[in-house]
Amino acid sequence: MGILSDDVVIIRQSEKEGDPSVITINCPDKTGLGCDLCRILLFFGLNIVRGDVSTDGRWCYLVFWVIGKPNTRWNLLKTRLVEASPCFAWAFGISRCYLSDSVSQPPPDLYLLKLACSDRTGLLYDVTEVLYKLEISIEKVKISTTPDGKVMDLFFVTDTRELLGTEKRRDEVYEYLKDAIGDSMMSYDIELVGSEITALSPASSSFAETLFSSLGEHPSALQTSSSVSIAVDNTLSRAHTLIQITCQEHKGLLYDIMRTFKDFNIQISYGRFTIKRGKNCEIDLFIVQSDGRKILDSSKQDALVSRLRAELQQPLRVVMMNRGPDTELLVTNPVELSGKGRPQVFHDIALALKKINTCIFSAEIGRHLTGDREWEVYKVLINEEDSLTVSRSKIEEQVWSTLMGWE
Repeated sequence: MGILSDDVVIIRQSEKEGDPSVITINCPDKTGLGCDLCRILLFFGLNIVRGDVSTDGRWCYLVFWVIGKPNTRWNLLKTRLVEASPCFAWAFGISRCYLSDSVSQPPPDLYLLKLACSDRTGLLYDVTEVLYKLEISIEKVKISTTPDGKVMDLFFVTDTRELLGTEKRRDEVYEYLKDAIGDSMMSYDIELVGSEITALSPASSSFAETLFSSLGEHPSALQTSSSVSIAVDNTLSRAHTLIQITCQEHKGLLYDIMRTFKDFNIQISYGRFTIKRGKNCEIDLFIVQSDGRKILDSSKQDALVSRLRAELQQPLRVVMMNRGPDTELLVTNPVELSGKGRPQVFHDIALALKKINTCIFSAEIGRHLTGDREWEVYKVLINEEDSLTVSRSKIEEQVWSTLMGWE
C-alpha cells in the first residue's frame, strides 16, 4: 500500500484576503527537492512568508505559508507540486512521477508559436500573461517590429500539460490569445520544431562580456541590499552545519537559496524561514554534504557563503546599455546546473515596461557562459521614442522592482 496523492500535498487556503495560505508537503526526499518545489511556487506567483523543512534523508516534511492572489489556481498548483515529488507511479497513478534522480526524463517537445499583430503598448505583456495562465513556458523568443507598426513574434515554447500536439489545445491557445489581443492579431500558427533548434542561442558576446565584467563591481549596480549577513556554525550540532542568514526579502528568495544548495549538492536536514517586520528575513538551515557529513573544509564554507551572498544581493542583473543609436535593456539570471532558468522573468520584464508605457521594439533570449556558470540573457530593445521620454534609470528601477516583487 502507498500513501494517497491527496496526502502528499495539502493546501489550506486562507479565509481572509491577505492572510497566508498553508501548503504542507509530505513525501520521499531527494537532494534539490526544496528547490524544485520553490520554483513551482515562484512560477505560480506565490510569496513565501514563512517556511519549515524537516527530513531524515529519506522522508521529508515541508510547510510553506504563502500569500496567494485572487486568481491563484490552487488545484493546479497542488497537481504540479505532487508531480514534482519523488514517488512511485503505482502509489500516485501519475505518469510524470519518477523513481529517482538517476532516471533521466526526455526533454519536452518544443513548439514554435508565430504571431503577427499590430503594435501597441503592453502587447508583449498580454501575450506572455496568456501563455503563463495556460502553463506554456517561453524557452526562446524573437520579436521584431517593422517601421509601419507591425510586430512579428516568434516564441519557442514548451507545454507543461504536454498537449500542444492536439488540435483542441491549439484552439484553446488561439482563443485565449484572440481575447487578449483582439482585432490587432493578424495571423497565428503553432508547429512542432526539431531538436536542432532547441538550444538557446548565445548572447551577443560584446554586450554580454561588458555586462558580466563590469556590472557586479559597478557602484550603481542594483542590489537587494548590502546588508546580507551569513554565518556558519559547526559547534551547535554534532551532525550538521548551521547556516544562519539575515537579508532583505525579495521575490523568489527561498528559491535562490534552495537553488544554490542544489547546485552545491547539499542536503537541508532542518530549516526555518521567517519574514520579520520591515521585510527582513531570518533563515536557519541545518545542512550536510552529499556524504551526510558536516562542512568542515574552510574553502568549501567560503565558496558556499560567497555564492549565497551573491545570489541574495543580486539574484538578477538589470542594466541599460547603448546599442548604437538605440537603447537596450539587458536582464540576466543564473541557470540551475540542471539547465532550468528562473521562471517568469520575461513576463515580469514585459509587465514592468507596460507600467511605464514603454514599448518593446525587439527582444531575444540567449544564454551566456562565464567561468563555470551559465546565465540566461534577456535583450530588449526599447522603442526609440520611449527611450527619449522615459529615463534609463527609471526603466532600470521599474524592471528591477517588478522582478524583486516590491510593487
